[in-house]
Amino acid sequence: MLMRLETGCKKEDHRISRMMDYDDSQALLSEEHLIYIITVPLSTSIILSNLVIILGISWNRQLHNTPNYFFLSLLVADMCTGVALPFVPLMGLNRQLSFSSCLVAHVFPNFLFLAFLFNLVMVHYERYVCIADPLHYNNLWMHRSFPLALLVVWAPPLLFASLPAFGWNNWTGPDWDGCCASSQKLTSLSNCSTNGTACCSYRRVFPNAFIYLEVYGVVLPAILTIAGMTGRVLCITRGQLKDICRLHRSVERGGQASDRAQRLNLRYTRCVVAVSLTFLACWVPYLIYTHVCIAVLISDTRWSSTVHIVLSCTGIGSMAVVPLVLGLANRQYTEPAYKLLQKLRDRWRRRTRGSQDVAL
Repeated sequence: MLMRLETGCKKEDHRISRMMDYDDSQALLSEEHLIYIITVPLSTSIILSNLVIILGISWNRQLHNTPNYFFLSLLVADMCTGVALPFVPLMGLNRQLSFSSCLVAHVFPNFLFLAFLFNLVMVHYERYVCIADPLHYNNLWMHRSFPLALLVVWAPPLLFASLPAFGWNNWTGPDWDGCCASSQKLTSLSNCSTNGTACCSYRRVFPNAFIYLEVYGVVLPAILTIAGMTGRVLCITRGQLKDICRLHRSVERGGQASDRAQRLNLRYTRCVVAVSLTFLACWVPYLIYTHVCIAVLISDTRWSSTVHIVLSCTGIGSMAVVPLVLGLANRQYTEPAYKLLQKLRDRWRRRTRGSQDVAL
């Protein structure tokens, strides 16, 4: 009788565990479905927009110079970020993957993101020197050795992102997220691997020290550097605008000079508003996402996967829009695409008119 009861309990436990596994798999599928719903349209738009600007620079031979080569590198990095965008929210999900697959799923998107950030800093620095110190602009080391500059913006992100693959990881550490443990106690993750796979979580790949170093040692200083250079450029522009207005007042008298000064001030105000709105729209969501993740990491609490998915998609996606704003604002970059669309529109109009004439 006892043996029958034990056998029945084992079967019931097995059935309950299978139901729990099924529920977990269904929850994982729904989370992945939400990720693809949000990221696929955003990723597609980022990729296509970058391709339009890249083709515009490639077809215009007048744009084949070093500054635009740096911008091309930034566009390529941004396009790669758009490709990796669906994989960024997946880092917050616990999946059964092998050690190598788990490393690739976390290291490669992180490398593309860091390469994008380094390219963005380089482009802003190059344009900052062009405005702040135009006399020494052509003598920059970036212009003298362009391959070395490309190596600077692509090699360090690869080396830093690859540190978990060189041993700086928590693969044999405790299971913080409990994706393999059936109880609330911490268990060793090395004991929960099945069929060559194990619970893949970002906490297993990136130690807390690595996350803190990347956020506060790389990402935030880069963003502050970009903001500082942008603010300095605006200050220089304001000073040059005052000099121009003063020159107009000395040459011209009356209301004509005041009208020109007013128009220049209005243009500068529009520029400041555009830069401020771009920074708020593109960087603030990412900063919110980063600090929310850090707060959750410090408190060591679990949070809603839906909130994580929405914040990560919004933060990374808005940040990836920065090069598109810089590129689409330049008419030289978009002129080939505009001419192509105009030709297609004229051809379509001629066809519709021809079909109407035949019908009449």
